[in-house]
Amino acid sequence: MILLQVILSGVTAGLVYGLISIGLSLIWGIMDMVNFAHADFMMLSMYFTYLAWSKLALDPMYSLPLIIILMFFIGIFVYRTVIRKTVGGEVVTQILATFGIVVFLQNMAQFLWSANYQMVRNPIVSGSFVLGDLFLHKGQIVAGLASLITAFLIWTFLHRTKLGWALQATAQNRGAAPLIGISVDKMFSLAWGIGLASVGVAGVLLANYYYIFPQVGATFQLLALVAVALGGFGSIPGALLAGLTVGIVEALSGFFIEPAYKYVVVFSLYIMVVLMRPQGLFGTHH
Repeated sequence: MILLQVILSGVTAGLVYGLISIGLSLIWGIMDMVNFAHADFMMLSMYFTYLAWSKLALDPMYSLPLIIILMFFIGIFVYRTVIRKTVGGEVVTQILATFGIVVFLQNMAQFLWSANYQMVRNPIVSGSFVLGDLFLHKGQIVAGLASLITAFLIWTFLHRTKLGWALQATAQNRGAAPLIGISVDKMFSLAWGIGLASVGVAGVLLANYYYIFPQVGATFQLLALVAVALGGFGSIPGALLAGLTVGIVEALSGFFIEPAYKYVVVFSLYIMVVLMRPQGLFGTHH
């Protein structure tokens, strides 16, 4: 029964990793660009959630739609003001640009809200379900379900709408996309908007049960990068399944070996997969 509890904890954590990875994978797949600030935007959405709760008495589940919209437009703004200038430039320039955003966001958060840990208290989804000897935290269950719903919605958008097809065409051949009337610049902007909106969902749901502080995104960023590389660049199902795998492996290795060494197992799995299949489990290019 203890082992089942560990696996369930790994599944719920892994679904959240997958949700964070989805937006990162989308940006990476369409632009061939790694957004090292991705999880720091999640941190920003967590602070927005906390502010909505503390200043406006809005529960995270009520502020979720507002923060999704806000993060979408922040994504477009960041692309148009910073990222657009690096498109077509050296990879190092792109890396330094997103690292610069990391430094800016973390220091801004510390300046505005201090380095103290904050937390939303008594949200609607607080508490746990008890099934026999199993404890299931409501916040984690909701976050896991939201991960599946978000992944399904983004996948449906990409594969069932004209805009989604345009995004995929841009990812496959950005040189030929303008020949069929697709604005590559607009597609990149849209990718950033969707990417930050999806990580905004993760931030709001994490705020239900996770502490909020300026460096909260650091560990999640690393695990999200692992999940994207494992799942395949630009693959939404791949990012979700890889995030789920990371969560389960992390939980089991922490249980059977030692919590301090759980990331050693996770990164060892990552290295093995990348050596055998560099494009990831579901990737078709790169």
